[in-house]
Amino acid sequence: MPYKLPFRVVHVSGQDENFKASELNTHGPLTKGWQSSRFCLYPQDIVIQLNFRSRLRKIQILAHQYLISTKIEFFVGDVPDGTKPSLENARYTRLGYVSLSDNEKTGYKARELKSVHVDAHGVFLKLNIHKNHINKYNLYNQVGLIAVNVIGDNIEPKKLDIMDPDFLDLSDKRMEIMKDPIVDGYINNSNSYTDSQPLRPDFVFLPDYISPLDDLAFDMYQDPEIAQIIRKLERKKQEAVLQERYDYAKRLKTAIGELQKVGEKLGKMEVEKRQAVENEDYDKAKIKKIQMDELRLQSYKDLHVNDLLELNGPRHPVHIDLEPVRHPTPPRLNDDIYTSHVSPPPTPPRYEDRPLPSLIKNKEMKEPVVDNATHVDSSPHPATPYEERTLPVHTSKTDGEQPNPILYEEVVEEYVETVPDEEFEDTIGEAEPMTEQDLRDASQPIEVFGEPLVSKAYSKTWSYREDALLAVYKKMSELPSSTPKDESKYMMKAAIFLVKRAIDDKVYAVFKAAIHLLRMILTEYVARFKIPKQDIVSACERTLPNLLHKAGDTAVRNRDDAKGFILETANFPDVKPTYVVPHELVKPFKMSIAPRIGQSHVEILESLYKDHGLNKSGLSVENMMPFCVEVLNHHSADVRDPAERIIKMLYRDVGAPVKDYLPPDDEKNRKNTLWRQLFEYFDKVDGKPSKEDLKRSQMDQEHEKQAEIEALQKQLQQLKDMQTGKAPVDENILKDAKNKKTVQSKDKKKADPKSKSKSKLPPRKPPTPDDDNKFDIDNVCIFCDERNPTFTEEGLDVHYWKNCPLLKRCYYCRQVVEIASYTDHLLEDCEKKDTFKKCPRCSEAVSKSDYDSHIAEKSCTPAKANSTHCPLCHINVSPGDDSWKNHLMSKDGCKENPRRLLLFSKHPPAQTQTKIPKKTTVTKPIENSVIGDELKRRAAVVDTVASSFTSLTKDVKYLEGDIKKLRQDGLEESKITRKVNVLMDKKTSKKFMKKKLVEAYRDLEDMVTDSQDFAETEPFKDAKRSLRQSKHLVHVV
Repeated sequence: MPYKLPFRVVHVSGQDENFKASELNTHGPLTKGWQSSRFCLYPQDIVIQLNFRSRLRKIQILAHQYLISTKIEFFVGDVPDGTKPSLENARYTRLGYVSLSDNEKTGYKARELKSVHVDAHGVFLKLNIHKNHINKYNLYNQVGLIAVNVIGDNIEPKKLDIMDPDFLDLSDKRMEIMKDPIVDGYINNSNSYTDSQPLRPDFVFLPDYISPLDDLAFDMYQDPEIAQIIRKLERKKQEAVLQERYDYAKRLKTAIGELQKVGEKLGKMEVEKRQAVENEDYDKAKIKKIQMDELRLQSYKDLHVNDLLELNGPRHPVHIDLEPVRHPTPPRLNDDIYTSHVSPPPTPPRYEDRPLPSLIKNKEMKEPVVDNATHVDSSPHPATPYEERTLPVHTSKTDGEQPNPILYEEVVEEYVETVPDEEFEDTIGEAEPMTEQDLRDASQPIEVFGEPLVSKAYSKTWSYREDALLAVYKKMSELPSSTPKDESKYMMKAAIFLVKRAIDDKVYAVFKAAIHLLRMILTEYVARFKIPKQDIVSACERTLPNLLHKAGDTAVRNRDDAKGFILETANFPDVKPTYVVPHELVKPFKMSIAPRIGQSHVEILESLYKDHGLNKSGLSVENMMPFCVEVLNHHSADVRDPAERIIKMLYRDVGAPVKDYLPPDDEKNRKNTLWRQLFEYFDKVDGKPSKEDLKRSQMDQEHEKQAEIEALQKQLQQLKDMQTGKAPVDENILKDAKNKKTVQSKDKKKADPKSKSKSKLPPRKPPTPDDDNKFDIDNVCIFCDERNPTFTEEGLDVHYWKNCPLLKRCYYCRQVVEIASYTDHLLEDCEKKDTFKKCPRCSEAVSKSDYDSHIAEKSCTPAKANSTHCPLCHINVSPGDDSWKNHLMSKDGCKENPRRLLLFSKHPPAQTQTKIPKKTTVTKPIENSVIGDELKRRAAVVDTVASSFTSLTKDVKYLEGDIKKLRQDGLEESKITRKVNVLMDKKTSKKFMKKKLVEAYRDLEDMVTDSQDFAETEPFKDAKRSLRQSKHLVHVV
């Protein structure tokens, strides 16, 4: 029985340093192959030497994907009897040649495997490789071979082993013996076998059988270790058949099939690991190695490989009695067996210069074309039949780069007949005839395009199928525009029939041709012939299911192309208004669908929603939500995840209507992880804290509160000890005590003083008491040093909020801050700090919208060295607490501080005016008319500014309408320039007045809030009336 012959390369005319000819000695997924040197001379020669004299039965050549030779000639070399095998003594006989495809149709992404059946004897095999095909990747005119394989028989005498499973294959006369009437009667004896079928001799009895394990494709795909184990198991299977251990043989057959799948997967992972190493991605390489080891060991364990190999001996050995006592063998059987190898080998036939005819898939052989002087061998097989097929490779390179093949993306096997050059023109374009069923199904395309073209579309040869689609594309593109509409519609329907069939084709080139034709139909063809919408919708509805199924293909490029074309179709001018693509995408599919197909389907819908949204796209909450909710029931997380993302995007866009399609948001449904995650996301979008966040925040607050209570209790005890004289006064403890009095205010209702919360204020150093033993920290404002028995914790809050003259409320965040640090607050801490900028002249915070005009006017008071700027009256104030107190609290102090007036309008008891630590003389309070006058003045400002703002708003509106009318009347632009300039001035004034209105309103509002003690006076009531009248206007602004 022929088997894989070992060999080595002994001569090569030239080679690339990185792709040497020694690569051809081994086969495996990582084999790089041989490449000729750059810009070499042709032809190139490679000579391989077999390990022993053999009868060659099959030669296999795996060509490079783009370094492709135009022709390869085969020569078999032998040496005379008794002569040492060497290159000098070899005499070569030409077998013939094979031509290689230029690989242009596959885009140089496939490798061609030539399998040539020969019958020749020799020790050497010489390959004569001719010049290369020209393509854009072959920059240096090189040729290359990935692998060479030789299959044949060893014809040198060897020691016989009757237990060898190949023993029965040692003689070519075995088939003649099987035809013997005695043996044939024994095999077909109905008394011995109850089966209705006669016993068929297994492949071990066929002398010309070539095991698929010796095929080159097997070694190129399989992991080497797994391939070796498979060969051992195959040998075990043959032994089991001879020993009639059929259960064991069945288990071996099953294990071989499973190991082949594992070996292919390991081979692919080995290639990925090697690529990761070349890219220096060692983490990925380590992961791949671990995965390979785990897969290998798990496979050995699951399949019980050690038991199948019987490393410890057979569990149930069966003795084979080969003696002629029980089963007598005809005497001539033994004679023939033992004399088959001692007879001299037959004389090798002579070969003439002829191409090698091909082996057709149905095994119908053509007679070889020979000259009159050619000697034809009388063997049962033709001298040199061969088959060919292309092995696909994968590339991630873009156009212009050399493709990097990987043999594991997908397998596409096509059998293309190669004929002699003189017969090529007569056979090109012919395809096998269609079956009766195919003729009935394709009656419409046959009527339009003719049977020869449609038969190509149904051919088993992928290049014919591709050519058929290209021919349809050309015919429809060249169809005259004057063609009747009914005829053009009929042709489109026939083309769609062929496209629908081609989309499901396994060959990538045919699929690409199909979507290329469909793109032309849906863009150019329908527009040129004005195809009605219902026919466009019908065409899309017939092809979209096939495209969606193709989008779940195992090949990455098929998936990507199908997804991209579906999204592209949704944007076609004549398809987009029909909304047929989104409507097809939201149709529910069966939950038993393959995860890969379902995932691609939902991802396409997600991409379409991201690109088009809900406005005039055919997508809506009503059709998307039922689909997504149904998809959430799929068993695969890969399918559910994009559906969850769609639901989340819908909720961000439309909000509450999404919840109408989901189960109620209650504790029962929140126990389900899927619904709980969705509901928590909805709460996050709505600004609601999750339950976990609430629990965490509550625990943090409790811990902080407990720690604060303990610290305050400790500090209070220390202060009491200092007050009673039990402990000396400690400056650090006093400072810490005053730091704890920092206030924070929140934006609550101004009408209820008790609802105001503390604001964080910077700590201020208290004055040092004259008598430490009499010092009392309670009932004292740490800012203005006022003592008052009503200054409890709540009383101090009210004081800070309304009365303290050193504090004010921020216009923008309503936080209570010190006036001295108000500028720093606007620039660093305020919620609106991004809208302010520091003036380099006066060092105050200026709104960015007014910054340029503020700098240009230079009307601000320049800041002086060693001084600070008052943000209210804009004058320079000396640094230090005493200077600020004097400026903000004295009678002649800051005129823009309303709380200064409130300070002098009070009538408190004498002791409430005592300051710490110094005893000051009580200032006689002024009359209430001071507060009244200030309220009147601020109310008047608000009324005046509001009136001016309203007037400017009306003027702007009137001018805009007037200018618009003049332009509609066709008046020249130069004549309305004056009105445009006036309008711009009005808008500028309006912007300025808007700012002044807000500031005046807030000043009056603050003073009204702080002057609740004078609520019954007329000025106070007038101020309240002004606030009510301008309230709506300010809120609109």
